[in-house]
Amino acid sequence: MEQRNALQLRPSAEARFSDELAALKASDQGRRPPGWALSARAVRSFILGDSKLAIRRKFYGDDALVERALVALMSEQGLMLVGEPGTAKSMLSELLAAAISGSSMLTVQGSTGVTEDHVRYGWNYALLIAEGPTPRALVPSPVMEAMRLGRVVRVEELTRCPPEIQDVLISVLSEKVMTVPELGESASVYAAPGFSVIGTANLRDRGVHEMSSALKRRFNFETVVPLTDPALEIELIRQEVGKRLGQAEISVNFPDEVTDLLVTTFQDLRRGQTKDHVPLSKPSAVMSTAEAVNIAHAAALEAAFLGNGDVGGAHIGRQLQGVIVKDNAEDVKKVRAYVDHIVKERARRSKVWADFLGAVKAMKDES
Repeated sequence: MEQRNALQLRPSAEARFSDELAALKASDQGRRPPGWALSARAVRSFILGDSKLAIRRKFYGDDALVERALVALMSEQGLMLVGEPGTAKSMLSELLAAAISGSSMLTVQGSTGVTEDHVRYGWNYALLIAEGPTPRALVPSPVMEAMRLGRVVRVEELTRCPPEIQDVLISVLSEKVMTVPELGESASVYAAPGFSVIGTANLRDRGVHEMSSALKRRFNFETVVPLTDPALEIELIRQEVGKRLGQAEISVNFPDEVTDLLVTTFQDLRRGQTKDHVPLSKPSAVMSTAEAVNIAHAAALEAAFLGNGDVGGAHIGRQLQGVIVKDNAEDVKKVRAYVDHIVKERARRSKVWADFLGAVKAMKDES
């Protein structure tokens, strides 16, 4: 169902899932909000899955959050997705834009280097010198293009943009118009039906460039939280790793107990307690599902290219170092305590955990 271009590591969502979007459009009998390519029900099915139409689930987490996000995008407000790193905020914004507008490519990547040109408009200076300020010399920003076409524009990592750039969005979200005074008093771009803004912000970046109260009022905020259901996390990891390996035409044996070990470790450290309610010290490192997927993928590559193709606990243990044990000495102590008190006990009953313990202990000795 998912399509890929062999020359692209990661095509856009509308390209990857073009068959699913076409199937949903062909069967869509629901009422479409103005400017939307699909009905709200079809967009929900695209993101959360529909077994009757062979549409697979793409976002794992709070289904009600997706429904609230759709309602926000149908209203006059923008949608702000906030959360810890690796909780699929950007992926969700991309999926929403692809299903609602048919394109997820109108994006502003937030950083300290973002200028007003990225949010309003700029100029082709060769044409500007030759012709003066004319419509032909105007270079629209993704925000202006989204307004003109009636599409969703994504502003990633909004709180990394300087305050003066953030403030441009206040009038855009309030008035739904962008003036171009260089082209005359009446030169303005009015938002077409379907226009909306999806912003994302990392909770760990609070204080970088805090959003003003005026801008916050223009958004509906939704917090995307890490997965708490181990079964869902296992399903997502298997799906994502299988997709990556399939793209590279790599085949490995990845036993269920190895995936379970990875998810159990992440869930334990993320929650600060085991499933048996044994308290633990939580590391400051990001223990997101995205990081778990990266570890599983790296372990599979190690097994495929440096081993016999069988992924084991030792592969997970060796790859864990780059995620948890970085430059924080306190995290090293917390992981050591987890290994000494929890992993060691599990290793007595399971070979997979014993192999994991051996690899992690070697990692500790080197640190």
